Amino acid sequence: MTLIETIILAIVEGLTEFLPVSSTGHLIITTALLGIEPTAFVKLFTVAIQLGTILSVVILYFKRFFKSWAFYFKLFVAFIPAAIFGLLFSDAIDNMLESPMTVAITLVIGGVILLFVDKWFNNPHAIDNSDEISYFTALKIGLFQCLSMIPGTSRSGATIVGGMTQNLSRKAAAEFSFFLAVPTMFGATAKKILDFCQEGHQFTQQQYNMLIIGNIVGFIVAIIAIKSFIGYVTKYGFKAFGWYRIIVGGVIIVMLLSGHSLSVL
Repeated sequence: MTLIETIILAIVEGLTEFLPVSSTGHLIITTALLGIEPTAFVKLFTVAIQLGTILSVVILYFKRFFKSWAFYFKLFVAFIPAAIFGLLFSDAIDNMLESPMTVAITLVIGGVILLFVDKWFNNPHAIDNSDEISYFTALKIGLFQCLSMIPGTSRSGATIVGGMTQNLSRKAAAEFSFFLAVPTMFGATAKKILDFCQEGHQFTQQQYNMLIIGNIVGFIVAIIAIKSFIGYVTKYGFKAFGWYRIIVGGVIIVMLLSGHSLSVL
């Protein structure tokens, strides 16, 4: 993996991690388009650069992370389902990560849902402050997050839709999705690094440099993406993201069914 490819993947991660379009799915597609071999380090890299995007949430919502202990307890409750499912099905998840067709199909399905989610859960009296979420609501949103283990589903998309089913406004659902990303992505990254080391791999200096650059780029891009997304989705909703997912997923399905390779290099 070259420096340019490192930066491209980090930009894709930063742009898509907090949008309901699936960062994992876009990284799988991007690595295929660039012709990057899915080595153990590449698989680790696509997860580990999430640390930079985690930091962007902490920086942007700094005061919220030091507001009360209840905030952390709710995040922990919401995190539990994904932690359990991740430990139980990590091998199956890794196998699915190698399938562009899986990504394409789930992109389309998720896109159809996003086309109608604003109409389905348009409640003028919805909770507009994520601090008002109960522990039971947090747990149910955490169960929705488990759906994102299927590549292409989108962690943020699953948790935002999950939040809206629990009477949260678009803004509150999106913000809680951002907060929940912190323990979820930190746990996923820690497990991936541990697995990488237990398999006998060792980091080279070049790989360390790639991880540092990737996280810095991802951090900067994610800050821009989060600020833009909150303003857009509060005003316009999710329909544009739905059409985007359907178009991208549909193009990939057609390419794969017609026997074309995604690699452009």
